[in-house]
Amino acid sequence: MIMEEKDTELRDEGLRGNEKIEEAIAGLQQEPTQEMLAHALTVVRRRMKENGQLIVAVDPPAGGGQLLLQTVKTSDSKLWWAAFTGFEEELRGSDRVKSTFLADMGQLFATALQADGVEGIILNPWNRTLMLEKELIRIILGQQG
Repeated sequence: MIMEEKDTELRDEGLRGNEKIEEAIAGLQQEPTQEMLAHALTVVRRRMKENGQLIVAVDPPAGGGQLLLQTVKTSDSKLWWAAFTGFEEELRGSDRVKSTFLADMGQLFATALQADGVEGIILNPWNRTLMLEKELIRIILGQQG
C-alpha cells in the first residue's frame, strides 16, 4: 500500500536528506581524492547540523546490561560501529535479525570519540561505505585533533 510507505517516510524525517551523503560517498568511490573526501565530510557535517539521523543496529544486552551497538570487524581485525543512512542500506546486510533505532548524528559521533575498542563508525558497511575513523569524526564535529 502506497500510503504506508509515505507514513514511514514522515516518521523517519531524520533520515530525509541522507541520500546526499550516499551520493557524496558514491562520488568518493568513483574518484578517491582528498577533495572528494573533504566534500563527503562536508555533506555529513551539513546533515548533522540539520539534526540528521542515522540507523544503528544494536545487539541485545548480555545479562541485562546496556544495549550494545553492533560492530563490524574489518580484515585488519579492527572493530567499528555500523551506521546506515537509510533502511535500504541497512537491509543489504540482513544476515541476522537486528534491532535498530535512529540516532542523532552529532550524539553518535561524540559517543564514538569516547568509546574504547572501536576505531570509529562505518557508514553503510555493505554498499556506499565511508569509514569514519576518529580523526575524521573530529573534523566533522569541528574539533581540532
